[in-house]
This record gives sequence, C-alpha cells and structure tokens, in this order.
Amino acid sequence: MAANKVLLVDDDPGIIEVLKLYFEKEGYQVSTCMQGDKAVAAFNSFVPDIVILDLMLPGMDGNDICREIRKTSECPIIMLTARTDTLDKIVGLELGADDYIPKPFEPKEVLARVKAVLRRTDKRDSAPAASDNKEGSTDVITYPGFSVDKIRYVVSVDGNEIYMPPKELELLFFLASNPNRVFTREQLLENVWGYDFYGESRTVDVHIKRIREKIENPDREQNWSIKTVWSKGYKFETR
Repeated sequence: MAANKVLLVDDDPGIIEVLKLYFEKEGYQVSTCMQGDKAVAAFNSFVPDIVILDLMLPGMDGNDICREIRKTSECPIIMLTARTDTLDKIVGLELGADDYIPKPFEPKEVLARVKAVLRRTDKRDSAPAASDNKEGSTDVITYPGFSVDKIRYVVSVDGNEIYMPPKELELLFFLASNPNRVFTREQLLENVWGYDFYGESRTVDVHIKRIREKIENPDREQNWSIKTVWSKGYKFETR
C-alpha cells in the first residue's frame, strides 16, 4: 500500500522541520513549501492526499490558496493559524478547509487530526461503484425535485447536478435521511464528522449555510428545506 502524501505549507522553517520529522517517522511521504505564491504549483506537482496549510504566508495567503485548490480538487485541507479570531476560522471553513488548528500546537495533535481526516476520506473513497447500487438502496435519498446520492457523491436539484464538497454532502445526506427530526450541533458532529473530530460546533453552522446557498431557491416552491430550530439545532423539513 502506497504511503499517504502530505504537503506542508508554512513559512516557519522550525514548524516545517518538526512536522516533516513527525510525518516521515509515521511513514508519510512529505513535500514542503514555504512561499504562498508557489503553493498551488507545489500542490499540482506533488498531488498530495492532504494539505497542511498556514494561513499567513508571503506572496499568497492560506485562504487564497485554499480557494484555488478547491477549484479543481477535494483534497482535504487542514489550516494552521496564530490568529484566534473566530471569523478567521469561519472564512477558512467557508472556503473549503476541513479542519482548523490554532498555533501553538503539539505535533502529535496535528498528526492525530491528519489521521482522522484521512480515515474519513478513505471510507468515502472505498464506497462501492454506482453500478453496484441496488434499486431502493438507502444510499440514495429522493424527494420531489431533489436527490442526494452517497454512492456517486452527487446532489441534484430540479434536474441539475450541484457540486458539493464531501462533508457538505454527507451532512445533507444525514439530515435528508432523517426528515423532520431535530439534531443538535453536537449530534451532527458525532454522526457526520465522527468521534475523532477535533473541531467546534460552529463548523456545522458554516456547512449548513453553504448547503442552503446551493440547494434552496426562494423564488421556487420547494417541499423541503433545512430549518434552524432555535436553541436546538437543525432539521430537514418536508411538507
């Protein structure tokens, strides 16, 4: 089995050195980049399984790099930052980052988060092919004008396929599989992200916001929607 490939992007040589040492000791193949304006080229050349990306970089910041990568790839991205502002985390998550780690951090924590993200990715990639799907499978949820297919990782609204990153699709699939049932943010983190997720409950809010922007149309009558239940959480409501 080929070693997982990690791209480290940070302008601090000390962080690069320590993380590279930890990951190589665990059997990962590691490539490094210390300049933001060279990160996208490094990504395209190395084709990593996961990216560890600093927010503040010379030439091009982490958010812009994340945005560029997301135009062509669903490769998991973990952001690093010395900033503590919640807004920075929200922006990164909205751009498609999978997790956020504040500096200073323990290298073992970064390694643990990488392993957790890759486990989720491996589970997704090991799903059976679409041709293996049987009629009536619970891996495809359908409502009038809407369907979400967890086998092919496709969302369709009014006959149009919509691009959705894996975690958004998995969250939508879970809610749609349990119509009219209210879930707290903690329950959604547990069921969609798993016990090994280290993030915070605001992650759910960011993903719900992105999903709504993609599937809901206020100008068209829809018999389904994601509803916020104040002080509780969210539900996929059908009428």
